[in-house]
Amino acid sequence: MLKNGKLLSNFEREQIRAEKLTYAEAWRLVNAMWQEARTLGVIPLKDPLEDIETDIRIARILNQNV
Repeated sequence: MLKNGKLLSNFEREQIRAEKLTYAEAWRLVNAMWQEARTLGVIPLKDPLEDIETDIRIARILNQNV
């Protein structure tokens, strides 16, 4: 059981930094993630403007505090 999430996050971050990918490896990784997203039905969006009003409202609220 995981007791220290921050420790795990730091470990994962260091592992990612230590792993140097070539351009071809990175491209294969992106393609694999794209295919997985398509398989899961996450992309392409059925209606890209769905819930745009909510996004605009959140953006306005966030930008007021800048």
